[in-house]
Amino acid sequence: MKSYTEYLTFNIPKRMDFVNITRQVEEAVKKSGVREGLCLVNAMHITASVFINDDEPGLHEDYKRWLEKLAPYDPSPQTYHHNRTGEDNGDAHHKRQIMGREVVVAITNGKLDFGPWEQIFYGEFDGRRPKRVLIKIIGE
Repeated sequence: MKSYTEYLTFNIPKRMDFVNITRQVEEAVKKSGVREGLCLVNAMHITASVFINDDEPGLHEDYKRWLEKLAPYDPSPQTYHHNRTGEDNGDAHHKRQIMGREVVVAITNGKLDFGPWEQIFYGEFDGRRPKRVLIKIIGE
């Protein structure tokens, strides 16, 4: 069994944004040499996410609006107790919880085995500093 690890680093200038990382993950699969296996893609920060969905700008705008309604940005300690620690990102923790930590995609014949329209995205909810994403590939 083969194992391959790669890290991506993002420094998103906006507080919240989504980045399509499908091509980087496909490149990692190619480098790994794995033909049949699994690919884990994991946001390594508690205010960021990795998720699978369609690469459609309207959908991404809908997500941003929906997330902002569910967990609005408010740096004050009145809305989020977490912000009483001196942080201002209580909302970002909630947004990450909703959008998820990681995805696992099957590798078949050396390629990510997606359904129609599926793409992998990095979701940032408290940007403006470097954050890592882990790609871990295992298989034959």
